This record gives sequence, C-alpha cells and structure tokens, in this order.
Amino acid sequence: MSLLRPSRTQGPRAPVSAAHLFTEAPVRSAKISPMNVAELWRRGQIGWPRSFPIAQFPNAPLAIALAGWGVGATAAGTPHEAGRAVFIVGLVVWAWQETVDGVNWFRRLLGAGALAWMAVNLARQL
Repeated sequence: MSLLRPSRTQGPRAPVSAAHLFTEAPVRSAKISPMNVAELWRRGQIGWPRSFPIAQFPNAPLAIALAGWGVGATAAGTPHEAGRAVFIVGLVVWAWQETVDGVNWFRRLLGAGALAWMAVNLARQL
C-alpha cells in the first residue's frame, strides 16, 4: 500500500509506504504531581502571560465580589440586596488594589477603569 505526498526532489507527488501509519508510537505518561488548594491558588496568582500578566486567578476581593454577584443574581429580597452590597464592596476593594498595586500599566488601568465604572453607576443610583 502506498500513499502519495508532495516531494521537492521527485516531482509533485512521490509514493510513500503506509507502514508507519499502523505502528504504535511510544506511550508517554504525564508527570502530574498532586496539588492542594493552596498550591493551586499560589500558581493562579502568577498570572498569564508571566512576562506581562493580564489574566490571573481571582484574588480574594474579586472572589468575594463574584460570590456576592452570584447570590444577588439568584436570590430575592434581603439576600439579593446583601449580595449586591458584597459585590460592590468586593469589586471596589479589588479595583483599588489593582489601581495602587497593579503589576503593570494594563492592570493599573483596568483597576482605574473599574473604579470609574463603579463611581458612575453608584452616582446614577443616588
């Protein structure tokens, strides 16, 4: 059995044996060490890409804000209002931390933009 593939030396198509298609490749096992939650959290805080972090696993204020948003989105009445308040406070704390201590200009700008967005939205509600 032969297949055809382009070749520079033998014209546009040259016959090739298909025997390599039916041989098994060596099996490589992944080297994954077990990790606990603290190790996953630490690795997530490094950010991506490492040279200019734009995205990273949520830090504590952002995780709290997201949890408040989830409660506010699924609940009604007092739990809804409490969830919204937790979301707003958590997001403001995260934005302030990014604005003051962001690792690069993009993260500081992102924090300042989030603070401005929160200020405009809160001013509209007053």
